[in-house]
Amino acid sequence: MSDNRVYIFDTTLRDGEQVPGCQLQTSEKIVVAKTLEKLGVDVIEAGFPISSPGDFQSVIEISKAVSNPIICALTRANQKDIEVAVDSLKHAKRKRIHTGIGASDYHIKHKFRSTREDIMERGIAAVKFAKKYVEDIEFYAEDAGRADLEFLARMLEGVIAAGATVVNIPDTTGYCLPEEYGAKIKYLVDNVKNIDKAIISVHCHNDLGMATANSIAGVIQGARQIECTINGVGERAGNTSLEEVVMIMKTHNDLHLETEIKTQELNSTSGLISRLMRMPVQPNKAIVGRNAFAHSSGIHQDGVLKSRENYEIIDPADVGVANSSIVLTARSGRAALKHRLELLGHQYEGEKLDEIYQRFLVMADKQREIRDEDLLTLAGDTTLADSQVTLKSLNVTCGTTTPSATIEVIYQGELKKGTAKGNGPIDAAVNALHTIVGQRVALKEILIQTITSGSDDLGKVHVQLGRDSLVYYGFAAHSDIVLAAVNAYIDALNKVPVKVEA
Repeated sequence: MSDNRVYIFDTTLRDGEQVPGCQLQTSEKIVVAKTLEKLGVDVIEAGFPISSPGDFQSVIEISKAVSNPIICALTRANQKDIEVAVDSLKHAKRKRIHTGIGASDYHIKHKFRSTREDIMERGIAAVKFAKKYVEDIEFYAEDAGRADLEFLARMLEGVIAAGATVVNIPDTTGYCLPEEYGAKIKYLVDNVKNIDKAIISVHCHNDLGMATANSIAGVIQGARQIECTINGVGERAGNTSLEEVVMIMKTHNDLHLETEIKTQELNSTSGLISRLMRMPVQPNKAIVGRNAFAHSSGIHQDGVLKSRENYEIIDPADVGVANSSIVLTARSGRAALKHRLELLGHQYEGEKLDEIYQRFLVMADKQREIRDEDLLTLAGDTTLADSQVTLKSLNVTCGTTTPSATIEVIYQGELKKGTAKGNGPIDAAVNALHTIVGQRVALKEILIQTITSGSDDLGKVHVQLGRDSLVYYGFAAHSDIVLAAVNAYIDALNKVPVKVEA
C-alpha cells in the first residue's frame, strides 16, 4: 500500500448520531452502513455498544450487513466496556476496538480526578485487555489537542508497545489552529519512538470552524487516517466533513494524498444522511450544498459558460452532481440569460436579446429569482400556460392502513381527479397527482422544515424536480405539512415547460 494512502474512518453512526433529535433506528443504521460501504470508506464506527441495548444491537446487525469496511466499536478504558464491544463485533468480518482515555490535564484533573501516571497505566491496560480478543486496536487520547506533548508522546509509546495499531489524536474541543495541530502531529511523528508500528489518526471537531483545516494539516504532517462524518454532522458544531477532506485531497494533487472513496457517490450519500437524520444541509455547504455549484453573479456566469474552470475547481460530476446551476437574478448578465433561453428552446441575438434583457432586469429587481415561466413570458412564449396545475382539493387517508390520496386539480383548463397509494401521505398525494399529469419529472429533493413552534406549527417545504439536465424549484408553507408538500410540488411542476411536439 502506498505511503500516501489516507484511510477514511467514518463515525457518522457514532459521533455524528450524537446530535439531539437525529438518532437513527437500527434498520436506518443498516441502510447508512451499506451506503458507506458503497462510498468506499475504510472503517465504519458503528456505535458505543455499552451505552444502550439499541447501540449494542445496531453494531451486531451492521456487522452482519457489510463485509468490506472494518467495523469499529467504541469503549472507555475499562474491561466491561471492552467485553461488551467484543461481543457486539462477533459477526464482523473485519473488526476493531476503539478504546481510550483523557490525555489533557483538564481531563486528568477535573474529569478523572487522577494523575498522569495513573491515566497512562489505565490506557495501556485497556489496550492489553482488548488485544486478547481483537488484533486491530485503536487508542484515543481524548482532548489531545490540549495535552502536554511530552506526556502525550510517552502515552502513545506505551499503548503502541501494548498492541495499539492506530493512535487517535482528537482535537476534542475544536480549539487548535491548523498550524498548531499540524505541529502536534509532526512532534509525535518525530518523538514517539515506535510510531512506525501504528497509524496516526486525526479526529477534529468544528467548534471554531477549523475541523477540516486541522485534519488536512494533520495528514500533511504524517497522519494517515481521518475520522469524519457525512455532512460534518456531530454534536455541538459538528465533526470533520468527509466530503470536504476527500475532495481537498483529490483536488490538490500536489499533496500526493489518496483515498479509496468513490467521490461520485458523495452527493447522494449526503442527501441520504440529511433525510434520515432530518438535518438539512445548508445551501452553501461546500461540496454537497445545493448552491455549491450555483452561480448568480453575471461575471461568474459568463466565465462558467465560457469555461467551467474559470470559476469551478471541481467538476460537479466528480461528486455526483449532474451539472452546474446558473441562477438568474438581477446580477445576471446577457450571457446567462441567453444560455437559459437556449435551454428553453429560444435563440436570440443582438437587439432582440438586448430588448429581452432590459425587461428581464426590470423583472429581476422586483423578484428574488427569475423562474423559467417568467422567461417564457418575456420571450413571448405561451406554451407554458397550458401546463398550469391548480390544486382544488386534497384528501389523504393514513394511519394503520396503507396511505392513500385523492386529489382534484385544474389541469389544462379542466377539472381532473386522481387517486393513488404511497409509502406515506406525501408520496400518496404525489402519486395521485402523477395519475393526472403523468410522471414527466423526477423528484430530486424534498426538504421539510418547521418555522414556528406550537401545536399549530407552520411548516415550509422546498422541492426540487429534475428533467433532462434542468432543475426546477418549488416552495410552499402551510400548517398542514402534507398540503404544503403538494403545493410545493405543484409550484415546481408549474415551472417545467411543456415540450411542444413538432
